[in-house]
Amino acid sequence: MTARRWTAGLLATLAAVALAGCSSGGGEEKRCTSDGLTITCAPDQRSKTPKMSGDLLTGGRYDVSQARGQVVVVNFWGSWCAPCRAEADDLEATYQATKASGVTFLGVNVQDSKDKAIAFEQGRATYPSIFDPSSRQALNFDIPPNTTPATVVLDRDGRIAVVIRRAVTQDELRPIVERIAAEKPASN
Repeated sequence: MTARRWTAGLLATLAAVALAGCSSGGGEEKRCTSDGLTITCAPDQRSKTPKMSGDLLTGGRYDVSQARGQVVVVNFWGSWCAPCRAEADDLEATYQATKASGVTFLGVNVQDSKDKAIAFEQGRATYPSIFDPSSRQALNFDIPPNTTPATVVLDRDGRIAVVIRRAVTQDELRPIVERIAAEKPASN
């Protein structure tokens, strides 16, 4: 199998896995839109967030279910990841620009040592990060280690609204977060 065919097959598989995260059953193609690296699901087609909790890099615990009523931007990152370094300032700027709108951010550090993760985060992020060296939390969201960085935007009802499987910029992420923050919760 040629490298091109293998890569095309991998991308198709990743897109299919990503779409599965946006629904609870068949017909995913009709429920979400995808360009292969960004998946956006309409409010009535979003799936519930998998359980996610863990130890924070700075101590204590975090459980995403406690953030119901807020938009939660979850970013999967590693200190070893060059694109993660490139997007760190954009994530922090988007967090600062949107937190007054009921938006919170959560980092999930994957496949890393705790010391390197803490050193990476200093001066880059003021929001918390879960330490997930085994990538268990990432795999719960169908984020394979080879797609780090990845960003998932959860709506106020704790449903997956957008999955971005690449580095993001503030110019791209902020409008997405603001759009999701402006939605009315389904529970109201």
